[in-house]
Amino acid sequence: MKRPTMKDVAQAAGVSLMTVSRVVSHNPGVSPDTVAKVEQAVRKLGYQRNVNARNLRQKRLGTATIGLVVDDLANPFYALMARSIEDEAHRRGCVVLVGSTNDEPRREREVIAAFTARQVDGLVLVPTIGSHGFLRTAMASGTHVVCVDRPAEDLDVDTVTVDNRDGARHAVAHLLGHGHSRIAYLGDRYEIWTQRERYAGYLDALSARGLSADPALVRHGLRSHLETRLALAELRALPDPPTALFSSNDLITLGALDAMDGPDDPDGSRTAGQPLPMAIVGFDDLPLAKQLDPPLTVVSQDPVAVGSTAANLLFSRIAGDRSAPRKVVLLTRLVERRSGERPGHRTDHRPGPPTAPR
Repeated sequence: MKRPTMKDVAQAAGVSLMTVSRVVSHNPGVSPDTVAKVEQAVRKLGYQRNVNARNLRQKRLGTATIGLVVDDLANPFYALMARSIEDEAHRRGCVVLVGSTNDEPRREREVIAAFTARQVDGLVLVPTIGSHGFLRTAMASGTHVVCVDRPAEDLDVDTVTVDNRDGARHAVAHLLGHGHSRIAYLGDRYEIWTQRERYAGYLDALSARGLSADPALVRHGLRSHLETRLALAELRALPDPPTALFSSNDLITLGALDAMDGPDDPDGSRTAGQPLPMAIVGFDDLPLAKQLDPPLTVVSQDPVAVGSTAANLLFSRIAGDRSAPRKVVLLTRLVERRSGERPGHRTDHRPGPPTAPR
């Protein structure tokens, strides 16, 4: 059966081809009665707009789709970032395909291969660890790439990040300023660029106070609530436990809060709702941070600004911008709410030089 065309719709509605085009493109200037006639003809004929044909007429030669590849869409930061990118795409009549990698290079390649096979016009990519030179083939075929949250190894493309190191430094300096010197660090995999930057900021803040990191207070590689709970239990069982905690991302923060929202000792001497056993500052804000008891002090980065900046760079490239790759670094801010302001006890504890991550 022949697929109905815009010309068929115009004949059925008794209007010009230009009028049909304006109605299906949602352009203003068409009377409500005429819009109703055209829409009735569209429904009756089963007409569907041919986006690829429209792109060809506009010499875009694209598919009006882009791909977004993130670590974990369940992460609140990436969810908000994805929505921001989707909003930018929607304004341009584009669709966003989304895939998660769980920070696994093999899975990342599979998702990217699936997207490029669908001839997406571009990719917004949160890179996993390892070389990304393999993307040059897709780029040579016309797929534009913008990296977000982290730079990609072996690939010179537009990149949007935040100042992770400075944000972490401010967080730990804040805890030091409230009298804490035994400050624990809970982090994701050290191989991830953002985690290395945040750990460096942790060390910077300690060093500025003449302190060295105590390896007993540092935990890397935490990828689940269970791992975070176990790490926190180990820290609290130390002969000289930490009085404060810096958490390197929102999922680890949630795991730490969950672990602290219960009995402090095996005999159940602390119950849910009592004050947290240590001060805590987390990197990344949380939707319910203000409603926690106490409200959560965080290093806040703006996922909406990160996403919209990356999307605008990508659409600029798709539109023909061939200037040198840009490196955009957005600022963070420390949001003081109370969980990081619990006073500690100043000590002269100096446990020795930093060691390699665990």
